[in-house]
Amino acid sequence: MLRTLLAPRLVALHLLVIGVLVSFTFLGRWQLGVFEASGAPKRAPDPAPVAVTELAQVGQHVSGTAISRRVTATGTYDAAHQLLVADRVADVAAPGGRAARGSGFWLLTPLRLADGTVVPVVRGWVPSADDPATAAPEGAVTVTGRLRPAEQTDDVMRSGNLPRGQVATVSTAELINLWPDARVRDGFVVAAAQEPPSRVTPVAVSPPTVGGGFTWRNLAYALQWWIFALFAVYMWFHFVRDAQRGRREREDAEPEPSEPAAHVEA
Repeated sequence: MLRTLLAPRLVALHLLVIGVLVSFTFLGRWQLGVFEASGAPKRAPDPAPVAVTELAQVGQHVSGTAISRRVTATGTYDAAHQLLVADRVADVAAPGGRAARGSGFWLLTPLRLADGTVVPVVRGWVPSADDPATAAPEGAVTVTGRLRPAEQTDDVMRSGNLPRGQVATVSTAELINLWPDARVRDGFVVAAAQEPPSRVTPVAVSPPTVGGGFTWRNLAYALQWWIFALFAVYMWFHFVRDAQRGRREREDAEPEPSEPAAHVEA
């Protein structure tokens, strides 16, 4: 068997099959990667900012294409009703210029618009509740940021265990109770810029995305390449088996050497 496998013709076949297996496996994995990437969310078009009043309404949930849209809002902050959203993490500067993750608070401040309605605005992030940057600016401000839907209310009960002035989520249903004298628009704005400028650390918000659709054709291509690789192994096995069988047949067909006749003395 070993002599058959090491025959020059079969050695060349072994090398060819190894090359085919490596190539076809790589090509199949590449097509599988294309298939997986096709289902990943893709960045959607990011239109110019619009007035927040066009997308956020009183009593209507923010949803669909309004989520993560850039908006602008002009009004005055109601500093007396500002809240701190607890246990929020942000990227902060560390010694040596490195970036680190720090736990702190979002500054959630009601912005009262000209029509009397209120838009919840996350002005930024602070590391502690007594940070000087928590003070809201006086007078008219213009905020530019991204509109986000109200957060789930699973943690609203936990807000009752927090100190006064702190909440666990940015929930419109909870804010309506905390700001009873305000007509609160649904959702909230995460500020990216403010005029006059703010001293707080901005909260990063991803731009809008759209769900990707899987390209099943690439998955079929991947399976096809791997089937080809299995077929190459199958053919290699048959070639080797036929070579071994042929060798045995040739050996069986060779005449056995005749024994010399015994010499008989008279």
